[in-house]
Amino acid sequence: MSRIGKKPISLPQGVEITVQDNMVTVKGPKGTLAQAIPQGITVSKQDDQIVVERAGDSKQDRAYHGLTRALVANMVQGVSTGFERKLELVGVGYRAQLQGKKLVINIGFSHPVEVEPPEGIEFEVPAANKITVKGIDKQLVGNTAAIIRDIRRPEPYKGKGIKYENEVVRRKAGKAGGK
Repeated sequence: MSRIGKKPISLPQGVEITVQDNMVTVKGPKGTLAQAIPQGITVSKQDDQIVVERAGDSKQDRAYHGLTRALVANMVQGVSTGFERKLELVGVGYRAQLQGKKLVINIGFSHPVEVEPPEGIEFEVPAANKITVKGIDKQLVGNTAAIIRDIRRPEPYKGKGIKYENEVVRRKAGKAGGK
């Protein structure tokens, strides 16, 4: 039995859920998210909780049981509190700034790099070397943060680049030196 799938999801105040056919729609104060449900999995609302159950005991049903519960729980959290990923720019002269909704990053290239936010994502720059990616869709927030990080990944010798806030960059020793 799936340990994750068995857990009921508690509904916060102001969050509504509707299940039609094989689509779950969650509506809350921050927005609306929808997710398709695989065959063999049922989602139902009981009192102030959402329960995810599976029809059979096949390997596919067991795999989808925990996955579906996690996706619905992420949707509920997203429309109520939202998600955010924080990034840091490490390096001399590396900085970020907002121009309208667009993020402009100076990261040591001959040109500034501009990043357009996808729909449902917003950027914040609390300091010149910090970026916050916010949104209600956990997958989209993580993917956008990964795209920004890929502009210049942290390198192992000096640690320069764009890294997640609590990411630990494994450092390598440089050249051994002469005589």
